[in-house]
Amino acid sequence: MSSFGGTSSVASGGGKRLEYGRTHVVRPKGAHKATIVWLHGLGDNGASWSQLLETLPLPNIKWICPTAPTRPVAVFGGFPSTAWFDVADLSEDAPDDVEGLDASAAHVANLLSTEPADIKLGVGGFSMGAATALYSATCYAHGKYGNGNPYPVNLSVSVGLSGWLPCARSLKNKIESSQEAAQKASSIPLLLCHGKADDVVLYKHGEKSADALKTTGFSNVVFKSYNRLGHYTVPEEMDEVCKWLTANLGVSSSSSA
Repeated sequence: MSSFGGTSSVASGGGKRLEYGRTHVVRPKGAHKATIVWLHGLGDNGASWSQLLETLPLPNIKWICPTAPTRPVAVFGGFPSTAWFDVADLSEDAPDDVEGLDASAAHVANLLSTEPADIKLGVGGFSMGAATALYSATCYAHGKYGNGNPYPVNLSVSVGLSGWLPCARSLKNKIESSQEAAQKASSIPLLLCHGKADDVVLYKHGEKSADALKTTGFSNVVFKSYNRLGHYTVPEEMDEVCKWLTANLGVSSSSSA
């Protein structure tokens, strides 16, 4: 596993530049067939998830785990925390920080843009990272960020654990705006997983997000629920992620990774 600083990549948020933290990379143990950017939750960093992803039996996948900028976060009363965008309420009903979402979606796209042409690309995450990953998938389908700039990479998959879908209210118009957007939406595989005992991002938000994606033309959506799972992950859920990625990326699974 290797890591590198993120000083060269900055985002503007609320009129000031935000610096991304350290990016951790988990290199594939076998032939490199896919690269996935994985995004941590609010207040976390890329290191913690890279340690878990390194243990998964997916030898063909390279994982890139960036660290979000530290910024004032409304849900914490303005207290600074690592966050992909500003959020006042962890749900799909919250007002959307489109500027922050666009900046983080662009950071993900930038990390993926240097991968070889024959490598399949994906984005996934947990909680706020899941929200950013799902937002990236909607930008890919629409062909544009929220600010109208073109979305530059070709995503093959997106995974969201214990998250929600930002900008759900405007999604239908975006996807119905062109035949190409509708075609991309119908073809990209999306996996959403959520615990019914989640007391941070309530289960209903995950369920509503999956329904919103399906009703706006994302027909390849799998929604998995876990009865006693809170706002964290468990081996059963990560096993499901591994199986799903193996099937949808055409990569191999090894029993001893």
